[in-house]
Parts: sequence; structure tokens; C-alpha cells
Amino acid sequence: MLETVVIVIHLLGALGVVALVLLQQGKGADAGASFGSGASGTVFGSQGSSTFLSRVTAILATAFFITSLGLGYFAKQKSDQLTQVGLPDPAVMEVQQKPVVEDVPVLEEQKPATNAADVPQVPEQK
Repeated sequence: MLETVVIVIHLLGALGVVALVLLQQGKGADAGASFGSGASGTVFGSQGSSTFLSRVTAILATAFFITSLGLGYFAKQKSDQLTQVGLPDPAVMEVQQKPVVEDVPVLEEQKPATNAADVPQVPEQK
């Protein structure tokens, strides 16, 4: 339940940061206001939107970082719980076991020779 709340806050914070960054004016926008396009003092007062939007962006960015740390903590807790349940160690899973020879039927032709007389002689090639 708490993890779901943190995820919702995290997503809303991320969307809010993106929206506020896109709404803010760049540094070059103030130069245009001095030449007569004076839109700097319309909605947020004579200082423009820079301080208000900057503060809200900083608050949402801080919330985003805190929720990121919280989600990392939740992921660590879940991984610890999974290892306590009894999942095998990945290093152990990589070791391949040798097949048991006694369980495999062996044909007469495949049986190893027990004495030197049973070993077929290979003719010498010249």
C-alpha cells in the first residue's frame, strides 16, 4: 500500500517537473521584453514567473529524488525477502552437474576394452 502511494507521488512529481521546466522562460526571453514584446509581467507579477516556477520546480524535484530513494529501498527489501525464501544462488546454478553413467544403458560395442587382446589393432598406413 505504501509503495503504491510512493509510486503515484513519484509519477506526479516527474510529470510536474517536466511540465514546469517546459513552462519556464529561457534566459534570452528577457531581452525580448526590453524591445517591446513586454510579456514578462502579465500573470505572475513584475518579476515574471521565474521565482514562482523555480521554487515549485525545486520542490517537485526534491520530492522526485526522495521518492526515488524510497523506491530503491522498497526494491532492496523485496530482493532480501526473495533470497530468504530460498531461491538458489546464481553461482551454484551455473555449475553443471556431471551425468550419472550408471543410469545410461551401454551397448556391447560401446563398452571399454578390459584387456589388450580386446583392443582392435589399427593397421599402419604407409
